Amino acid sequence: MRRPPRLLVLLLLLPTIAACGSDSSSSSLAPSRESSSTTSPSTAPSSAARARPVSKVLVVIEENHSLDQMSAGMPYTFGLAKRFGYATHYTAIRHPSLPNYVAIAGGGTFGITDDAPPADHPIHAPSVFGRAIASGHTAALYAEGMPRRCAEDNGGIRYAVKHNPWAYFADERTGCHRHDLPAARLGRAIRSGHLPNVGMVIPDLCNDAHDCDLSDADAWFRGVMRKVLAGPDWKSGRLAVVLTADEDEHDNQDNTVLTMVLHGSQRGRVVDAPLTHYSLSGLLSAVTGTRPLGEARTAPSMAAAFELPLVRG
Repeated sequence: MRRPPRLLVLLLLLPTIAACGSDSSSSSLAPSRESSSTTSPSTAPSSAARARPVSKVLVVIEENHSLDQMSAGMPYTFGLAKRFGYATHYTAIRHPSLPNYVAIAGGGTFGITDDAPPADHPIHAPSVFGRAIASGHTAALYAEGMPRRCAEDNGGIRYAVKHNPWAYFADERTGCHRHDLPAARLGRAIRSGHLPNVGMVIPDLCNDAHDCDLSDADAWFRGVMRKVLAGPDWKSGRLAVVLTADEDEHDNQDNTVLTMVLHGSQRGRVVDAPLTHYSLSGLLSAVTGTRPLGEARTAPSMAAAFELPLVRG
């Protein structure tokens, strides 16, 4: 029997080859197949990137849960914490929410003991955001559900101004109105590699686990991190992501909250040093080479505790 020409055989095989090479999971709409505690190889920083100093820090703040609650109720998030690094003795400053947020942003509570709006608590002091911009760096806060930039009242979709610290710094209104942004801008900054040197992400009242379950916050954070891990800032090694909670819910853990640092330099690191929100405030100053604010000047160094390499100057 006569064999068909080689060209004809190749043409007959092409549809089969193409079918074997296709994978519907590559669609951006397909569910992720990565495990809850690992990143996929394609999003892991290269060895060179792992050694690169950090020039950008993106802080994500969840709500009202302790270290034990978050580690049990947020399996994806705590899986990343164990893969990279987390602290076991990181405590919030006090109750309720607002003093903790302004402590991170400004290095002090400024006498605030409640959750009243900015009209009741105008802060006449610098923030880590304003200091970053004044020193020639970049800063942005991304607030989910916020109806307009630097909104100073509750509104929008599950937006609470008490969780937006920049809105309280009265002497920085211009910068706040330019760089205190709705969370829709976050995805664009991640994709383009233009995340700020000092960044903060404030989920809405469901995605921060204030009004919804920790499982909702875990799923939301997974969605954010899928974008971050695929973005150029992460892949280059210049970005570190910090997740913490504002406070616990008076659950006998002495206000100890899960606080994790994600960066290529972190490999299963567990930090036992006593850290606080003032330590995080100091880290946000250190990444821009500016002087820490208020109580952050004497707080234990978060960069030193995690041995996080930072760009100097």
